[in-house]
Amino acid sequence: MDDTASDSESQGPRPGRPARGTSTGRPLLVAFDLLGRRWALRVVWELRAETLGFRELQRRCGDMSSSVLRDRLTELTGAELVEAGEAGYALSEHGRDLLGALEPLNRWADGWARRSRRA
Repeated sequence: MDDTASDSESQGPRPGRPARGTSTGRPLLVAFDLLGRRWALRVVWELRAETLGFRELQRRCGDMSSSVLRDRLTELTGAELVEAGEAGYALSEHGRDLLGALEPLNRWADGWARRSRRA
């Protein structure tokens, strides 16, 4: 495998490229692959309201290992969901759009939790 392919794979799933669950790179399945990776959604969630430095983000994510956090940040930055700046990490416009897309699922999960407590 050449260096370009290695770099590309290390940056995580991208639409149009095969990923877990798809040989075609169908965008929704690629998104599920990216967001289904351990800690990926938690990182997005923790960045929903503010820019955070690496150590603070790590702390808010239950002190996940630095290597896993580094991997998720590389993938989420490569997917243009997260931006890295001098002040730390923040959601990009595309990342904020993702939060908006997840809001119906969040409402559903809240309702599910309420029903579960009544059962």
